[in-house]
Amino acid sequence: MTNTPISLHDLRERIYIKAKADKTWRFWGLYVHVCKLDTLLEAYLMASKNNGAPGIDGVTFEAIEESGVQGYLEQIRNELVSETYQPAPNRKKEIPKGGGKFRTLGIPCIRDRVVQGALKLILEPIFEADFQEGSFGYRPERKAQDAAKRVGGSAYCGKTTVIDVDLEAYFDNIRHDILLQKVAARVNDPQVMHLLKLILKAGGKRGVPQGSPLSPLLANLYLNEVDKMLEKAKTVTRDGRGMHIEYARFADDLVVLVDGHPKWQWLVEMAHKRLLEEFGKLGVRVNEQKSRIVDLWKKESFGFVGFDFRLGRSRKGKWIVIRTPKLKSRSKLLQKLKDIFRRYKSQPIGTVIFLINPILRGWVNYFRVGNSAKCFSYIRRWAELKVRRHLQRARQKAGFGWERWSREFIYKYLKLYNDFRIRYC
Repeated sequence: MTNTPISLHDLRERIYIKAKADKTWRFWGLYVHVCKLDTLLEAYLMASKNNGAPGIDGVTFEAIEESGVQGYLEQIRNELVSETYQPAPNRKKEIPKGGGKFRTLGIPCIRDRVVQGALKLILEPIFEADFQEGSFGYRPERKAQDAAKRVGGSAYCGKTTVIDVDLEAYFDNIRHDILLQKVAARVNDPQVMHLLKLILKAGGKRGVPQGSPLSPLLANLYLNEVDKMLEKAKTVTRDGRGMHIEYARFADDLVVLVDGHPKWQWLVEMAHKRLLEEFGKLGVRVNEQKSRIVDLWKKESFGFVGFDFRLGRSRKGKWIVIRTPKLKSRSKLLQKLKDIFRRYKSQPIGTVIFLINPILRGWVNYFRVGNSAKCFSYIRRWAELKVRRHLQRARQKAGFGWERWSREFIYKYLKLYNDFRIRYC
């Protein structure tokens, strides 16, 4: 009798169940699953779906498809099985953050993205079982909007004193020795640990490169003890009225919300002190200039996952938590759209609309919660005016062509994106 090979989906589910049931279990025999062709194929499909730029070797997905994906993956598998695999250095790319600052991305070769993706597929269910409820960044079936909803709901329930934490160059300062210890606490597989060391070393002596498939998982794992500390704080300060502290973290974006009553000021101070202690153990630097303690009742506001949060009154006069897109987020969107209008100013308007519609759709879908109606109205009108100017420029006319181009023509015939409805939650 022969055993039927287990599917990747079933394997990940079994790993998760075991990890959830036994928090002290150290997994072994994982490397063989990393090397399987179906694992590598799934990792390749995930990488090709993102359609990222080539790495330092210049190899593109198109070139791989032409030469044959099967043979490409078999070569990677042979290198992994024989333990001759060596990752290439990451290609560095700087992207603007705003304010004249840049974020450095480390872009691995597609070959290395496949290996990292395969390793993530096997390790993710182990650590997913250990992650806390307040962690939302880059986790299965969790979104930034869920984190924003948790924060808004906590503030509405009276947790109006907010510790807004800004970590300085978090991904660049992750210590490899501490990270490997955290992985080894759940993984008893020398081959997996050796592969992980090779991957980390390819990115430098310190940090995990933003832009690689494995980095979000490792970044979440690195801060998991901080989340555990905050979960413990929630439990020990709980009384008959409920919890007096809450938190939400999306990767390195963290906010802690404490009951706004003066008698809980000590909890604010204690939580802030403990946060600094935990970050100190990890060698993570807190940006003191950007980190602050916010009192929403003093008409102060804070930002989290692209939203601004503040207290305001509803039309009926009740106090509510208002969530709006940050001005910085709106400005980045408009700049991206401006660049397209400028670059394609001599092209037909249909080409321009084809390019800007996905950008508008993605941005609006992200911010389609909370109190974004006023901002959406501004974006909708801005986009319509830019389209009208493009049409008028093609006719060598000034103005916006209000009499010539009706709104029905703009939205129904040219099909400019027009779904700016809000989902209140």
